[in-house]
Order: sequence, then C-alpha cells, then structure tokens
Amino acid sequence: MDSTKAVYQALKESEINFIVSIPCVNLGKLLEMVECDPEITHVPVTREEEGFGIAAGAYMGGMKPAILMQNSGLGNSVNVLASLYQLYKIPILMIMSHRGTEGEFMSAQIPMGKATPRILDALELPYFKPDTPEKALDDIKQGWKLAETKGVPVGILLEITFW
Repeated sequence: MDSTKAVYQALKESEINFIVSIPCVNLGKLLEMVECDPEITHVPVTREEEGFGIAAGAYMGGMKPAILMQNSGLGNSVNVLASLYQLYKIPILMIMSHRGTEGEFMSAQIPMGKATPRILDALELPYFKPDTPEKALDDIKQGWKLAETKGVPVGILLEITFW
C-alpha cells in the first residue's frame, strides 16, 4: 500500500471532514487528494496557530478536524495547544511530516526533529509514529478515536523513511 494513500484512507475512514494545512513537500500528494475531495473542507493557511484556531471553530460547528503540517510548526503551536485545545478539550488529529529524522538532507531541520517528541511529551499529548502504510492506517484511526474520546490533540509523526 502506498504511504500517501494509506494516510488519506485513514482520514476518510475516521470521517475527518475538515482539514487545515500548511504547505510541506512530504505532504504534497496528500494535500492534492484532500483538495480534490468534495466531502472534505480544506482550508490552506500560512501559520499553524491560525490553522489551529480555524480548526477549533470548525469543531465547535460540528466538524471533525485535522491539521496537516510539518513538525517544525509544532513549536509555533505550543500556546494554542495548551491554552485552547487542552483547556477546552478540543480534539484534533495532527498529521505531521516529521522532518529532522533519519535521512534528513537539511541540517537545520535536525534540532526540531529531535525536540518534537519531547514537546508532545511535555504537553502530555499522545502521539503515534507509524513506520509502514499499514501501521499508519491503524494508528490514524486509533488516534482519531482517542482524540474524540478524550478531547485531546493527537499527533501522528510521519518520519522521512515513512514516505
């Protein structure tokens, strides 16, 4: 199974119907699939905090939100995750291209790549690190169920080797 198709299929099976996104080369094919899906409202944004705010409003309006982003944007989002999402128990699925991991060609990505799991741990946010398309299919569906049940943001870290 193709990695991108597995992520897309898991989003569909989880009934995610509202996606905000920040451009990322690793998520490019997935963004195209989401954009072409008439059952998903797709809102491209320029900053992660903006995306989280829009997604929170969509959730309050009855939608099932996810954000597609690079892990570097997690650092920009700490405050909104802690002060909005955790405080008001808003679920969201964070599909993150986890740059700075094995195979990274850009050295500037490595520090945030190492820090990403520690940031999620510090915020006490659950996350999954699937390494195969089949595992991603399961982890994303399980992640959304956890997000909905517990009212928490849940991360899905997709490392370079996943793609």
